[in-house]
Amino acid sequence: MTDERDRPVEPDDERAQEPSASEAIGAALGQAARRAGIDPSEQASTGHVVWRSMGGFRGVLESVLPGLVFIVVFTVTIDPGTGDGDLWLSLALSVAVAGAFTLVRLITRQPVTAAVGGLVAAVVAAGFALLTGDASNNFVPGFITNAVYGTALLVSALTGWSLIGLAAGFLMGEGTAWRSDRRKRRVYFWLALAWAALFAARLIVQLPLYFAGDVTALGTLKLVMGLPLFAPMLAVTWLAVRALYPRPVE
Repeated sequence: MTDERDRPVEPDDERAQEPSASEAIGAALGQAARRAGIDPSEQASTGHVVWRSMGGFRGVLESVLPGLVFIVVFTVTIDPGTGDGDLWLSLALSVAVAGAFTLVRLITRQPVTAAVGGLVAAVVAAGFALLTGDASNNFVPGFITNAVYGTALLVSALTGWSLIGLAAGFLMGEGTAWRSDRRKRRVYFWLALAWAALFAARLIVQLPLYFAGDVTALGTLKLVMGLPLFAPMLAVTWLAVRALYPRPVE
């Protein structure tokens, strides 16, 4: 008798073993969330998860300080006659701060992903501003990011393939099976809409200031609508996902 394991793998079998597009996207999102310290399958407190996802005290500084330095330096160097601050000095110090964080992580052999990401973002934003000579263009990459993320989350919710659900499904080991559960589909739908609304709110509030050229107000609101809004939204998402997967009674 021929052992089934010795049977050659047919092309149809190979295709069946390949993950679908939704599964691949879910795996990518889930792995990214896991690297960021967000895994609903872990037994951890909400505060611990949120703090870890932000990178702790160092991560908060890496996220906030470069932008804060830019706004403070630009504001204090504003020429009353022209109304413009020192763009070159503001950008140079902002990029230098981001670079210093990256260097410290390299020296101490700490994970550099977040720091490098912040450095790249600072350099790209500085490039936009320097090429145009307009300080407000320092915020254009952020607008693009918010628009892309918000649109992706909105479309995923409206099509029934919530990106939050895809990531959570991978992390909780059920793949896309959550789509057959009406309660889970509803929760993931609203979570995706909530995140989309967050990104949309940033654009709605900040774009008028961008077109008005109010760099100080724009930079300040960017900081206020950054981690202070991200952290509570992450906490709500974590709690909602955990509620969908109650822990077994021991």
